[in-house]
Amino acid sequence: MIENAPGVYPALQVILTPGGRAAQASMLDVDFGEHTDIGKVRDQNEDSHGHVTPANPAQARSHGWLFVLADGVGGHERGEVASRIAVDCVVEGFRESRSGEPHTELLPRLAEKANLRVYEAGRAAAPGGARMATTLVACALRYDRAVIAHVGDSRCYLIRRGRATLLTEDHTVANEHVRLGLISASDSSQSANRHMLLRSLGNDLFVKVDVNQTQVVPGDVLLLCCDGLHGALEATDMARIVTQTKDLHEAARQLVALANERDGSDNISVQLVRIKGVERVGMYRGRPYKLR
Repeated sequence: MIENAPGVYPALQVILTPGGRAAQASMLDVDFGEHTDIGKVRDQNEDSHGHVTPANPAQARSHGWLFVLADGVGGHERGEVASRIAVDCVVEGFRESRSGEPHTELLPRLAEKANLRVYEAGRAAAPGGARMATTLVACALRYDRAVIAHVGDSRCYLIRRGRATLLTEDHTVANEHVRLGLISASDSSQSANRHMLLRSLGNDLFVKVDVNQTQVVPGDVLLLCCDGLHGALEATDMARIVTQTKDLHEAARQLVALANERDGSDNISVQLVRIKGVERVGMYRGRPYKLR
C-alpha cells in the first residue's frame, strides 16, 4: 500500500542561455495527499491507490505524474485483489511507458491492460474461476493538462476557486436512467440502482474506457475518490474542506472522517492533487509546443 504522505516537487529549472545567462523555465509543480479507511461496516478494505512521481525535471516533461485509485466491486470475490492488480498494472505501465507518449493514448491502453489482468486472475483464482472486478479512475498530469481515464463509479473532481466540478460520469444503471431522462439527477442519488455498475474492470475480456482532459491552472485541486466518499458527501463538502485546509494530507483525513461520520457503510479512499505551477504549452497533433 502506498503510504499516506504528501509530496512536494520543485517548480523551477535553471537553464543556461547561449550567452551564458541563467534563465528560469517553469514546469508543472504539484503536491498531494491521500488517505484510505475501511469504514464502519466492512470487514476489509477493498480499495487500492497508488501514484508515480517524476524523479527529475526531465521525467516531469517526458512522463509526468500519475495518480490512480480503484474500488474492488462489493459482492464479488476478492475485490481487494482485483483493485490491487489494477492499480499495480497501471502504475507499472506508466513507469515503463515511452518518453512523450500522449496520456490520452497511454491511460486507456493501461486501463485495458489492467482489465485483462484482473479478468485472467479471476479465471485462474479457483477451479471454475472466480468473479473479480474493480472500478478504476486514473489521472495523469504533464505541462498544464490533466488527462482522466475511468471505468465504473470512482470519480475525479476539479476544485477551482472553491467550487467542485465533476470530470467523470458514473457507469451505473441509475446514471444511465438519468441520461435517458427516465429519472432526475436528484432521484438517482436515492435509486436502488445507484451502485449497480454497467462497466468495471475484470467482468469481461474487453472494456470501454472513458477518457477526457482538462487544462489546469495554479490553485486547482484534483480529487479522486471511490463511492464510499462521494456517496456520503456533497461536492460542496469536498470543495469546502479542500479550500479551507492547506495541508492536503490533513484535508484527505478530514474528508474520510466526515464520510465515516455521515455514512461509513463502505470503504473510503481519496487522493488530492494541488497544482502549484504549470508549464504552458500548445498542442499540435497530440504533440506539445512551448508557448512564448
